[in-house]
Amino acid sequence: MAQNEERLDVIIFGASGFTGKYTIYEGIKLLEGLRWGVAGRSREKLRQTVAEIEKKADKDLSEVPIITADLKDDDSLKQMAERCKVLINCCGPYRFYGEPVVKACIEAGTHHVDVSGEPQYMERMQLEYHQRAQERGVYVVSACGFDSIPADLGTVFLERQFDGVVNSVETYLQVTSKIPHDGGAVLHYGTWESAIYGLAHANELRPLRTQLYKTRLPNFQPRLKDRMVVHKASFLNGWWAVPFPGSDRSVVMRSQRHFYDTEKKRPIQMKAYVAFESIVQVLAVAFVAIVFAIMCRFKFGRQMLLKFPKLFTFGYASHEGPTEKSMENAQFAIYFRGEGWDKEEKLLEPTDQFKSPPTKKIVTKVSGTNPGYGATCVALVLSALTILRESDKMPGTGGVYPPGAAYAKTSLIEQLSKNGFTFEVIKPPK
Repeated sequence: MAQNEERLDVIIFGASGFTGKYTIYEGIKLLEGLRWGVAGRSREKLRQTVAEIEKKADKDLSEVPIITADLKDDDSLKQMAERCKVLINCCGPYRFYGEPVVKACIEAGTHHVDVSGEPQYMERMQLEYHQRAQERGVYVVSACGFDSIPADLGTVFLERQFDGVVNSVETYLQVTSKIPHDGGAVLHYGTWESAIYGLAHANELRPLRTQLYKTRLPNFQPRLKDRMVVHKASFLNGWWAVPFPGSDRSVVMRSQRHFYDTEKKRPIQMKAYVAFESIVQVLAVAFVAIVFAIMCRFKFGRQMLLKFPKLFTFGYASHEGPTEKSMENAQFAIYFRGEGWDKEEKLLEPTDQFKSPPTKKIVTKVSGTNPGYGATCVALVLSALTILRESDKMPGTGGVYPPGAAYAKTSLIEQLSKNGFTFEVIKPPK
């Protein structure tokens, strides 16, 4: 970057990819008044993408800067990072492509947000780059999409409404559609690929966490127990629920650990579930999950899953991704069931134990539309904007954080609420 050239506020990297295109589209409105650009490996593809979004949004994008940067060229990544204040990274799977971008951003003094839902990647970045990011005054925040803004900031929201000490939260994800499923894809190939490698390398997590957290948390009581693998969620009109395999729990627990380590606040225990309308759906999903888990353990199995995504998901994952119509009609809701104690029962020390079982309950909800891509891209852009505008309300002077820890004291929940998300109390504490 030339000495007298002013930095752009935001660059969207990987802009010609599936998530990148939707990030540009949502960014047109959310980044209004700011200087932003797009980046990727191919200038021609980027030009085509900008032209496509220009037509779709009916907005002149001819002044949007186009920057070329290649994941295999560290110098080009550094030059790209030096051209902006915050980089929005849409290039996944992040376990393969994320680290060089994080490294370039830290060295350039540029903040970094992404939509990773890959616990191994996120926790390794925290382990290896947190201190350097602090020294450079850079915020690196992953999981800024549907994985896991609703779950992590939803837990922060619940605690704000509770007015007491929260012991535990159970989350129930519900995804519905205004129209019957048309047989098309629900997931883009990139999301499918990330899930395959995430499960294949799940055994990396335990040693990673041992290095990340040198001391164990106190054994807070009462412990939040796992529910039956398949159980009825009575407050969801009898929908059936099973454990949710996504990254929500790992992200929320990292935020809670941050609050304990830095504020000596009792961490909230959390378990995540996903709900289905019928037992038939549960059995179908269980069958796919078992086949998926077995095949992910072997190289040949992973190759087959990657080669034939439609076959192994009954058409739910594909290279083309979901259609505009199916995305616009998809709706999500995450219900949060919180338990704890009234503020009158507060303890002197966070490590002290309560003498009585929880006396207070609350149910809250975070909802919106198009969880996989629309809501994800809105949350991603707003996460970048929050760093630009409210870094003084974020922890320390920089570092690698999950979104709950990064944005708990900012207005991100309020900004999300103005842009398609709803945070609400269903049943007040009693």
